[in-house]
Amino acid sequence: MGSNRRRITDASTLTGWFKSSYSGGSNGECLEVARGYATVPVRDSKAADGPALMFSTRDWSRFVTAVKHGELSA
Repeated sequence: MGSNRRRITDASTLTGWFKSSYSGGSNGECLEVARGYATVPVRDSKAADGPALMFSTRDWSRFVTAVKHGELSA
């Protein structure tokens, strides 16, 4: 598993991936998040063996909160 502090080159080496229940079945624009790590791995659901970005729990929480409150523009 090649990695640096912010990126893992092969996300399939991690376990515990899940997709949000809000994700559509066929739109192909889904992220997956893995549970059970000190940092929060996030990957494109279409590329299971592609890279994952790693976020601190604080940064991930801030991002999710911003999304829930509609604070991000498209």
